[in-house]
Amino acid sequence: MKALNVTLMFDGTTETVFNFYRSVFGGEFVTLQRFRDIPNGPPLTEDQKDKILYMGLPLAGALLSGMDIPPQMPRPVTGTNFTIALDMDSEEEVTRIHNGLAQGGETRFAPGPQFWTTFFAMVTDQYGITWMLSYRK
Repeated sequence: MKALNVTLMFDGTTETVFNFYRSVFGGEFVTLQRFRDIPNGPPLTEDQKDKILYMGLPLAGALLSGMDIPPQMPRPVTGTNFTIALDMDSEEEVTRIHNGLAQGGETRFAPGPQFWTTFFAMVTDQYGITWMLSYRK
């Protein structure tokens, strides 16, 4: 296998969500395609044409990708059957990323030491995505 990447699917808010993630994590988008970029694509309204077909933000050696669900597909349901886990470089990084993701979200575990790792935080961001942030000395 070459890589594992995660694609998050949203109902028209991908660009907003990924601009938020870029503000928290830094970096630049490596890909940003809109539905209007599909050659001979399906008939769409102007608003639908501006939605995100695919965008990618490099994160922790992988690619965090996102897309808006096309109108003909079932709407996405934000679930609790997954989290995104990141191994961080320091306690300070855990705290900084937690604080960024917690803006408008909900802290599940405040940043601090845990018995299974040196430092840990868990937060569900304002878009319903849960993140586990760990640092081990």
